[in-house]
Amino acid sequence: MVEEDQYRSTYRSVNERRCVFEKAMLSGRCACMCASRFYLADREGVACNATQAHKRCSQLIQLLRESAKFALKVTSIDGELPHAKEIKVQNGGLLGLQRVLRPDLNARNVIDIAGLATLGERTFGSLERFPYREIVKSIVAFEGRRRPHSRR
Repeated sequence: MVEEDQYRSTYRSVNERRCVFEKAMLSGRCACMCASRFYLADREGVACNATQAHKRCSQLIQLLRESAKFALKVTSIDGELPHAKEIKVQNGGLLGLQRVLRPDLNARNVIDIAGLATLGERTFGSLERFPYREIVKSIVAFEGRRRPHSRR
């Protein structure tokens, strides 16, 4: 546990503006023009290089979590959700937003998270006005990688 605490402390000092969609980025399903990846020890991290994009994405992830709360059977949210639920919210939420904004794409990946959030803001007027009921359907439907079954 001491090593993990030390890792987290070093991580925060190295990465002052952590990408709020880091789990989606590291899953390989999403990318962002404002992000840069780095390695610390044997782990990969993602930093955000744009203050405005970081603010927009921080607000977006909070709205996605709040909108998906009932569907994910969560009563309250203080920060990140448990890992599997956070993966669903991040990947499913971004893919859902992309489907709403660009139904012509039919893509399984998001190429630019910051660009998608900006397009959404321009399209709907504000992050609060996104069609979250529609987006939550993608969050619920999203399935992350399955763990291989171990034989006993």
